[in-house]
Amino acid sequence: MANWAALVQNCVSKKQNKQLTRLYFLTFTTFLCTLFYLLGLWHHSPPSLAAVSAGTHLSGARNCPDPTSKLLSNSISNSTLDFSATHFAPDPEESARGFHAPPCDPTLAEYTPCEDVQRSLLFPREDLIYRERHCPVEAEVLRCRIPAPFGYRVPLRWPESRDAAWFANVPHKELTVEKKNQNWVRFEGDRFRFPGGGTMFPRGAGAYIDDIGKLINLKDGSIRTALDTGCGVASWGAYLLSRDILPVSFAPRDTHEAQVQFALERGVPALIGVLASIRLPYPSRAFDMAHCSRCLIPWGQREGIYLTEVDRVLRPGGYWILSGPPINWQSHWKGWERTRESLNEEQDTIEKVAKSLCWKKLVQKGDLAIWQKPTNHIHCKITRKVFKNRPFCMAKDPDTAWYTKMETCLTPLPEVNDVSEVSGGKLSNWPKRLTAVPPRISSGSLKGITADMFKENTELWKKRVAYYKSLDYQLAERGRYRNLLDMNAFLGGFAAALIDDPLWVMNTVPVEAEFNTLGVIYERGLIGTYQNWCEAMSTYPRTYDFIHGDSVFSLYQNRCKTEDILLEMDRILRPQGSVILRDDVDVLLKVKKFADAMEWDSRIADHEKGPHQREKIFFAVKKYWTAPPPEQKST
Repeated sequence: MANWAALVQNCVSKKQNKQLTRLYFLTFTTFLCTLFYLLGLWHHSPPSLAAVSAGTHLSGARNCPDPTSKLLSNSISNSTLDFSATHFAPDPEESARGFHAPPCDPTLAEYTPCEDVQRSLLFPREDLIYRERHCPVEAEVLRCRIPAPFGYRVPLRWPESRDAAWFANVPHKELTVEKKNQNWVRFEGDRFRFPGGGTMFPRGAGAYIDDIGKLINLKDGSIRTALDTGCGVASWGAYLLSRDILPVSFAPRDTHEAQVQFALERGVPALIGVLASIRLPYPSRAFDMAHCSRCLIPWGQREGIYLTEVDRVLRPGGYWILSGPPINWQSHWKGWERTRESLNEEQDTIEKVAKSLCWKKLVQKGDLAIWQKPTNHIHCKITRKVFKNRPFCMAKDPDTAWYTKMETCLTPLPEVNDVSEVSGGKLSNWPKRLTAVPPRISSGSLKGITADMFKENTELWKKRVAYYKSLDYQLAERGRYRNLLDMNAFLGGFAAALIDDPLWVMNTVPVEAEFNTLGVIYERGLIGTYQNWCEAMSTYPRTYDFIHGDSVFSLYQNRCKTEDILLEMDRILRPQGSVILRDDVDVLLKVKKFADAMEWDSRIADHEKGPHQREKIFFAVKKYWTAPPPEQKST
């Protein structure tokens, strides 16, 4: 009986202990909740005068706007909580606040600031200097948005654009009359048609290129980059693209009305340019092939300076192709309205210049003549001692080509140890060329960039472009964009990552960049040009469907005005074209203020690595708008 009583007492004791434990837990939880509630109430309550004074001092120490004046008035009048923001973004700079970019006058729809026809008349006509770049001074810079002509339409997609373009986009019929019998361009209804003809290829550019292909190999990938001088409407370049050969076409502004503009509207890479007194904006050893089809360049004049410049930009072993006067003058001299003597003399002069450059004439067949540049200068140096021909240039960097004067001396090729070696290093055939380490890097001639850096950069841009496409459905849409511009291309990784899309990228290397990498870009089988973004680009308005820039505005932050660069981007961007910029967040916030004033639809997105990166990505689309109808211009 006693054992039974002890058992009951023990059970009652355990039950009481369990209840006490539960009571302690509830009491402790209630205490914590009350404590945190009071702390939260104290934290959000209006400050006292002393706290306001201390807060003001602290706010100043943080360099934040003072949020307390409103809270102070509230604390005096009532004790209600104020949930208004207490931190604010800094006020925009005065330039951003006052920035206004109205539409320019409709007469400026084709305005090219650095090739303005009226300004060019102020410069000497000697050596065609007046046709070179002459940019406006600060007081002459237009700060308005260039309108598209009334009726402008989004260009046709490639490959349809190769053969047709909307008349409203390039409203010039002059070439349809002037070149009527040469099949350059025809006007049909609401569009232009490009039959592919040319002055020296009446059977069409395709058949003409086939004829070239019978003389040199265009199929094995050894020829990837090509330069077309005096390009007309760029039919030669347009028909090379289907053969995996990437051309750059150039011609002066308005030699033939809108010829470069036609090329760009067709989706063919082209720039406004001229062989005059300054170097072409390309590095040395850039092109596998250069071409002139009745381009009217006086190759033999001025001690052969123009052909010497072609030699500078030709790759070792590269080809120069000439058709038109004076080639095959025996058959054409009457049609060219030239005397046999003058044409024969011109050809003799060209032959002498080519020989002085150590070129070898491979073949002349029919209307075509082809010369080849040597793969190195070993033999050339020996003949210099014997014949005392054209001297080698000694001082200038051969890759410097921004307002750099041309010279009649011969640009020396990099040294080799054996006559069988290729100066500067042998390039892989296309498409291996794209991802192979470029010789300028593997040889160590481009200081500061290694083969490992090149490979890492290539992989990095594959990831970045994939991220871009996940955020910009238009970039992801195959064929939506044709003409692309990279404003700060570095090693060409952005263009390389897009190589399988039906587009081309003009890779620009700013002359202010730390590394001159344009030669590397060409060694990858890509194309590009030098550019100073404080000046306008040598191209027509509405050239590009898409513009990309990596750290461009940081590079030019203390060099020129942000709004001027953006207005130039607006000039060369097509209506409904897109922009992607990557830069520091503070820089992009400033860019966005100006972009909003220009009526771009824009947003800032996180870096591909996440929101904690200072570098952000700016996306924008230029709205569709045009000049008013002609009858409304006065209003």
